[in-house]
Amino acid sequence: MTQAPPPFDPELAAALDAVEDVRPGLTPQDIRAARQALALGAAAGPDLTMDGAFAVEDRTVPGPGGAPGVPLLVCRPTTAPGGAARPVLYYVHGGGLVVGNNRLGVDTALAWAKELGAVVVSVEYRLAPEHPHPAPVEDVYTGLLWTAEHAGELGGDPERVVIAGTSAGGGLTAALALLLRDRGGPRPFGQMLMSPMLDDRNDTPSAHQMAGVGLWDRTANETAWTALLGDRRGGPGVPPYAAPARAADLSGLPPAFLDVGSAETFRDEVVTYASRIWQAGGVAELHVWPGGFHGFDALAPGAALSRAAHTDRLDWLRRLLGR
Repeated sequence: MTQAPPPFDPELAAALDAVEDVRPGLTPQDIRAARQALALGAAAGPDLTMDGAFAVEDRTVPGPGGAPGVPLLVCRPTTAPGGAARPVLYYVHGGGLVVGNNRLGVDTALAWAKELGAVVVSVEYRLAPEHPHPAPVEDVYTGLLWTAEHAGELGGDPERVVIAGTSAGGGLTAALALLLRDRGGPRPFGQMLMSPMLDDRNDTPSAHQMAGVGLWDRTANETAWTALLGDRRGGPGVPPYAAPARAADLSGLPPAFLDVGSAETFRDEVVTYASRIWQAGGVAELHVWPGGFHGFDALAPGAALSRAAHTDRLDWLRRLLGR
């Protein structure tokens, strides 16, 4: 029997109620409309210069194995550096693996970078279902290799590259950390996984609890994972570089920050992933936001819980980079 979901934070619930036409159950037929809506909203997107704090540049780097080039959005602080090379935040956007580009959600990383004096590189990856696994993660991997190799020319420190992602981008960030470990690539200084999408099996208690509730439910999750994996979704043999929860070994990973709402589909898989990092002898900090639904901080950035999430993420980055 499906249990009732945890209650939303009252302030967040009010913000959700104020949004028209909220429907959590994304289906394959909805993908085209979702992409069109994103394109229409792009013109009203955030000021990527953050009032002149960043110089913004688009670059396209060679793609993996003859695939199309990988677009990177590079944002460099316009202030003179203080002497030492700057940290680099390598950002992977959300969008359920089926929607998005390298501008989606990058204002989150830019807000941190403005406080930290960091360079931001945001990667755009090929989307499912047109480009199933491994296309998205290989694009993310290729962009990271370029970023680490060229960090110096961007004014960044190749030894202090923090990888970060939201939702589907959080899952790809976790997969990137595994791929870099297993291929012997450059080691990230840390990994920030915000409400990451980790488990294609879509069968945790929280996935069942949140069916039909919030902004991203079990139906939407099935749509996204099926777009990436097709008939393999939920079956045996799914690689960890597609669904990081499938990884048998979580040792040897960079320090991790993970957060998730208590009232969202991904809650249990994120808590389990953090626990398995600890069990493998790793370093992880976990925050479960009480009453938070998926994407609460983007929908209601002024809410108390959203401001607390922003503060704690920034504090973790400060402590990490201050080591």
